[in-house]
This record gives sequence, structure tokens and C-alpha cells, in this order.
Amino acid sequence: MLSVLTLNVQAAALPRARRLLAWLDARDDGLLILTETSNGPGTGHLLDQCRAAGLHVAHRPSADGDRGCAIVSRIPARTRTDLLTGVTLPGRAVTVTVDTDPAVTVVGLYVPSSDRAPHKVEKKRAFLASVLDALTGLDEQQRAHLIIGGDYNVIGRDHQPRYPGFLPFEYAFLDTLAQLGLADPHQRLRPGVQAHSWIGRGGNGYRFDYLHIGAALTDRVTYCAYLHEPREQGLSDHAALAATLRLPVTQSTSARAPLAAAALF
Repeated sequence: MLSVLTLNVQAAALPRARRLLAWLDARDDGLLILTETSNGPGTGHLLDQCRAAGLHVAHRPSADGDRGCAIVSRIPARTRTDLLTGVTLPGRAVTVTVDTDPAVTVVGLYVPSSDRAPHKVEKKRAFLASVLDALTGLDEQQRAHLIIGGDYNVIGRDHQPRYPGFLPFEYAFLDTLAQLGLADPHQRLRPGVQAHSWIGRGGNGYRFDYLHIGAALTDRVTYCAYLHEPREQGLSDHAALAATLRLPVTQSTSARAPLAAAALF
């Protein structure tokens, strides 16, 4: 079985990064998609601990200090910088292929947020367009074996409650993923349930964090749920999203490598 978890780590400072490691270490997810990474010591420590535990880490720090994304795999994996060429913010889009049967490629995304300042809107628009261009450029077989996840910073057209201010290109991102054959397993397994993964200061809930699964993998998903412990324990301002797929792992040399043992001292 393959388990996948995506979580926004909110550019954790070192003390909170240590607590995040302990929470992640208590789980046995084969793949972690970590969004809103930073170039700071908290992210550095978290990823260094994973490397020291023998896990594969894919992460490209941004030269300008922009936030990004990382994928951590307990399963043997190789980083695939060739698949998302042309993405405008490469530190926010990370890709690995993991040794499952059949092999799957995992794309982690941290989409820029936008407060409607024109330069932020354009940054977000360009990034989403470049990601869709890259995915469209893959052949059908490649897309069928994709897992995409992360903090997309968009909501669906039927989101409840409805919020004004989201722009057509933001809604179109989820529409185009569906057109490319990438399914939303949470919607498939929990139809009609409106999930919220980020709660604003006023108590308003938004579904910003997602997983999408290619057509060859959709029927293998047995579980998909939001986990609110990270929010409730002050580890992040986002819930995590976890999924399990009936997908054999060909080898797992570090299935339970301890991430946090050294981090707690």
C-alpha cells in the first residue's frame, strides 16, 4: 500500500519544525508533500533530518528567498527535473518518480497566494498557466500515473461558503486538472462533503490543499481524509490531507526511519 500526505508547514521556525518532525515520525506515510517551505533554519533542519534518516528529499531552494515545496519519500525515488520544465517558479513545483508497481510520478505544488495586488495576481496566473502547460505536454500514459498534491491556493466553483474575489483563471485550474483526467479522490470518496483545510482569522473555512490522481490510479484509492491535528496542535495553520492507494511498493529500505529522534535533543 502507498500512503501519501500533503501538509503546508507554514515556513516553520526551528522549534516548530522539531515538533512537526515528531508528528510526522508518529505516522508511516510513504510520501510527504510539504508546502510553504523556506530557506530558513526550520525547513533546513526538517529536511536534513529526513536525509539523515535515509529518505529521498527533493527540494530546490529559491535564490530570491521565495517559499517553495519539498517531497520526502520513504520509498526509493528519483527527482525528475525534466518533467516540469518551463514552470515559472521551479522551487514551487517538485517532481519525483517512486518505485511502486506500476511506477508513479508525484508532483508537489505550492501555488502563490494573492491579495489581489496586480503583481501577485500575475505571479499566480503565470505559475498556474505554466504548470498546466507542463502537464498538458505529458503524454496520456504519463498523466494516468500521476499523483499531484499540495497547497493550490484556489477553491472550486461549488465551494461552500461562496467567496467573492477569486478570479476565473483560479477556478479554471481545477477544471483543467479534471479535463486532463486527474481526479479528486476526496470528492470521489466523500461526495457532497465540503472540506476546509485552512481556517481564516474570522473563522471562514477554505479548501486550499488537494490531492489529484491519474486515471490509472483512481480506482486504487481506498482512503482520503483531511487531518486537523496539525492545526489543532499549533504545528501549522493548515490541515493535512492523507490518502492511501492499493499500490505495491517494490522496495522500502527506510519504511520507518526515525525522523525526530535526533531532532528532539
